[in-house]
Amino acid sequence: AALLTLTRKRGAATYAQTLQNIPETQVTTLENGLRVASEESNQPTCTVGLWIEAGSRYEDSKTNGAAFFMEHMAFKGTKKRPGSAFEKEVESLGAHLNGYTSREHTAFYIKALSKDMPKVVELLSDLVQNCALEDSQIEKERGVILQELKEIDSNLADVTFDYLHATAYQGTALAHTVEGTTENIRRLTRADLASYVDTHFKAPRMVLAAAGGISHRELVDAAKQHFTGAPFAYKGDSVPPLKRCRFTGSEIRARDDALPLAHIALAVEGPGCADPDNVVLNVANAIIGRYDRTFGGGKNQSSKLAALAVEHNLCHSFEPFNTSYSDTGLFGFHFVSDPLSVDDMMFCAQGEWMRLCTSTTESEVTRAKNYLRNAMVAQLDGTTRVCENIGSHLLHYGRRIPLEEWDARISAVDARMVRDVCSKYIYDKCPALAAVGPIEQLLDYNRIRSAMYWIRL
Repeated sequence: AALLTLTRKRGAATYAQTLQNIPETQVTTLENGLRVASEESNQPTCTVGLWIEAGSRYEDSKTNGAAFFMEHMAFKGTKKRPGSAFEKEVESLGAHLNGYTSREHTAFYIKALSKDMPKVVELLSDLVQNCALEDSQIEKERGVILQELKEIDSNLADVTFDYLHATAYQGTALAHTVEGTTENIRRLTRADLASYVDTHFKAPRMVLAAAGGISHRELVDAAKQHFTGAPFAYKGDSVPPLKRCRFTGSEIRARDDALPLAHIALAVEGPGCADPDNVVLNVANAIIGRYDRTFGGGKNQSSKLAALAVEHNLCHSFEPFNTSYSDTGLFGFHFVSDPLSVDDMMFCAQGEWMRLCTSTTESEVTRAKNYLRNAMVAQLDGTTRVCENIGSHLLHYGRRIPLEEWDARISAVDARMVRDVCSKYIYDKCPALAAVGPIEQLLDYNRIRSAMYWIRL
């Protein structure tokens, strides 16, 4: 009974207070070019990670898959901690180790108690500097990766997006898959992996990011202690600048009538990650919305495309995307539908694009901006998301953009801006198309291209 009389004394912070109370991101650049960035808070835990400017875009047709292979090998022991000793030491701290590889970035991060931050920095340094690359472990991981490639091939959404990159950026490095080809995985040697590390794991191409209950000064001191030896003492950059990956309006179709559902992705060329047009395009995507058959709301959903999908049973799900790279991007949508609904769903989705270019309303923009603000504040949920935000921002923009600045950019968007920017990237542009599954009903490319504009009398 006494518990029931207790009142909640802790008040909830307003949205504006949340933006104002975010700790400042402190950045220090060491003499060797390593950037050390952190956000301090009163959390009992912290996440510390390395974000490296390396990925499948830095590979050629013969070495494609090296970055992904190296991500697997990084956790399989170092010269100082052979075999499983590295993972056991991480587990002895009660910490969590993870990593990922994308087309332009590679990341390794550890979530641990704040008091263990110096030890975590030393572990990350050992991981990227002294990876053992034992022949027995390489052969073992080769089999693991080959099995993983089979699993990826069964995920039709992943396959569709790989095809989309392959056709949109054909003949360039962005056409490569992150995981590499089966042939390459079978052929890559220890020398290939060592060469990849020596070329790309350099201090000027790295960001040591941290978030949680840590001191920036202590983080910098730990970085100076563990990230100043070879290869981190290297001050130059032997990697040539990225070549421009030109977008091509084209298509890849992989028809398989034995599959139950069709996966379709359509995209135009979007801006690079640092282009301010991205904020407007994200508002446009929020207007389009997303849909899955498990969603409630039926025909009463705010998204016009979702309401059409429900009313006419057009698809199982759809989702817009805005994937940005350093100098280009893919702005589009992906949907999954029954074989007999493919053309109707494509017609409605392209019609929604045309509506964005010609008749976006202020009420839609207001709703979309609120959606983006909610997604933006969600980035504060946990030290790992904050740490990743810091690391990726420094690689993308050269600084961490405060949420207050993002909020100001979102607030500045109006319906006219959405119409103008969408017209700039979508209207009468040649799209890239990737389609997998029972796609007989999908009309030819010229028909899809003709729906990228409206003829009005």
